[in-house]
Parts: sequence; structure tokens; C-alpha cells
Amino acid sequence: MAPGARIDLHTHSRCSDGTQSPTELVQAAAAAGLDVLGLTDHDTAEGWAEAGTAAREHGLTLVPGMEISTRLDGRGVHLLAYLPDPTFPPLVEHLRLILDGRRSRVPAVVERLRALGIDVTEADVARVSGDSAASGRPHVADALVAVGAVRDRTEAFRRYLNPGMPAYVDRYAAPLREILGVVTAAGGVSVIAHAWGRRRTRDPDEAALAELAALGLTGLEVDHQDHPPAAREALRAIARDLGLIVTGSSDHHGLGKVDHELGCNTTDPAELERLLDAAARAAAASGRAVPAVVRP
Repeated sequence: MAPGARIDLHTHSRCSDGTQSPTELVQAAAAAGLDVLGLTDHDTAEGWAEAGTAAREHGLTLVPGMEISTRLDGRGVHLLAYLPDPTFPPLVEHLRLILDGRRSRVPAVVERLRALGIDVTEADVARVSGDSAASGRPHVADALVAVGAVRDRTEAFRRYLNPGMPAYVDRYAAPLREILGVVTAAGGVSVIAHAWGRRRTRDPDEAALAELAALGLTGLEVDHQDHPPAAREALRAIARDLGLIVTGSSDHHGLGKVDHELGCNTTDPAELERLLDAAARAAAASGRAVPAVVRP
């Protein structure tokens, strides 16, 4: 990978909760001057084939991945899994449970919103989610925008959909310690997304991250919009101490997230090479038919 390559390893398409198709996402990445794009839709590999075709057409390198919903000691953690075999049965089963939980949560959330006097229906959510494989709270938020209940997704989550808010409903998430082994056995590598984001807490701490590294964790997403400078500095030091790969990305969702423009944070080319080398070793050890990096 060229030293000056611009690499964004965490983005979403309409196959989960982004607002662009995989093709539109790749087109936008090319227009933004990116050289490498990671497509990491929530809990699904559905967009990989379309994005791969578009990447070849636009001269981009595509790294297929997914963002898996997991839980560690009661706290939600998002795990970026790159280049696993998406047909590996244990991975398929965990993703099925996660997606079933996403879908079943929507009616419960809508019921709570209606109890609050908000005139929104499951049909309203279906209109904005379309054929997304991973429907959930972001689509409920979009429905709330569409019916005029809130201005944007941020307000919808802040007022109604975040944990502790009146329309929040919990759902299944895969046990993180277990899913790390599943991703490795599927021939992939794993990176914790926005590890200290959102609630601005330093949890998982260094001791927990050391345990996860021993279980197969490959890297930490350090450069992310949810991480202030002090958190980035501390996470970078932990990654160095534990031998973990450092990534950076936009967590782009199209119009679904403000201040997450493509390429606003990037991954160092040398760190991408480390990630791909680790993926190649995992693939060889697993014996699985893993997806290939799409190169122009």
C-alpha cells in the first residue's frame, strides 16, 4: 500500500443503517479521494458483492467487513470483523440471532413511542428501512424524522431511543469473548469499534483489552469522531503496549450521521498492511474460503 494512501475502514450502506447503496457509497468514497474503503454494515455481508463490483469500476480497494453487535460484561461493544468467511456456521447463527433481535425490537419500540403519543407505525419504519438486512433503531429514528416528531436521528436517539430513554428496548448481542473466537475460526480478524466512544467512558479498560487480545482481538479503532484527543492518545498507547493494530475511520452513514464524512479519520497504510497480514494468517489457519480484498 502506497505510503500516502487514504484509507477509511468503517462505513455503512443501506444494507444496514446507512443512506447510500453500496454502489453509491463507493462512488462517494472515490469522489472523496479515498484509496481504500472498508464496508462494515451491521451484522451482515449483504453489500459486499455490489460494493466489490463498484470498487473495481472506480479504482478503489475494498476491504469487506461487518460490524457485529456484541456484549462484554453487560455493556454493548461493536466489533469490526474483517474478511471472515460469512458462511461459517457459528458466525451465521450469531448473526441470525442478532438480526432477529433487531427486527423483533422494532415493534416494541414503536409500541412505546405510540404510548408516548407519537403517531408512528411499523409501516412508517418499513418505508425508510426498505430492504435493509439490519433494520433497527436508526430506521425508527428516520421514521420519526419523516413524521415530524424530531429534526434528525441525533434528536431521536437523545430523546427516545438511547438506553435509559422512554422508547429504548434491549435486544440480543453476541458474547464478545465467544465471538472473537468465532471470527478467528472463520478466518477473519477483529477490531473493537469506537472503544471509548458515546458514553465517554474508558471501558473496556487496559486490563479488559489485554484479556481480549489474548482471546484473539486484532486491533482497536482509535481515530474516530467519538474519541476526543486524550482518549485517542490513551488508546494508542494501550494498542502499542498490547501489540494491537490501530485503525481510524469515519463510521460514515451517509445522511444518517452528521460530522462523519468519508475520510474524516483514516488508517495508516502500514497499519492496514499489518491488518491484512494478520487476516492472511487467520485465513490460512482456519482453512476457510474467505473473501478476497478487492483491488483495482
